[in-house]
Amino acid sequence: MTMNHQSIEASGTRNHAQQGATEDGRSRRQEQADWLDSLIPDPSEVPPLCDEPRFAELLRGIVADHAPHVFVIVQEYGERVDGRVAAWGMAFDERAEIVTVEGDMRMSLRSPEAALPNFRFGTRIRSRLVWFDRDAITPAAEECT
Repeated sequence: MTMNHQSIEASGTRNHAQQGATEDGRSRRQEQADWLDSLIPDPSEVPPLCDEPRFAELLRGIVADHAPHVFVIVQEYGERVDGRVAAWGMAFDERAEIVTVEGDMRMSLRSPEAALPNFRFGTRIRSRLVWFDRDAITPAAEECT
């Protein structure tokens, strides 16, 4: 397929419109950035708190202090006959976010325990909350005996 000069111009016009350019040629994204910047004081006159390595260290500390606790909802078949990880979650101070391993259901609940009833099926499949513990990772060959 060859494009002539007119189709190139039309294509350029369409792409320009799809990108959301305003009448003065600025993008909608740039307009939004300008509007957001108008809400926040300009920090260019404020000196940095510290050098980059120290600032990175401070940020790692903030992340560690505010990190959510990771948990799993396990479905247990029978009396320890079998089990599977049904969902992963993150517990924050005021709520829990959960997503199934299949990715087809997400929940935002007041606590991790509030998710348990959603993973029970009759009397043969129970749900259990297990807090993630990196130290509990086992070699693949280990089994319950």
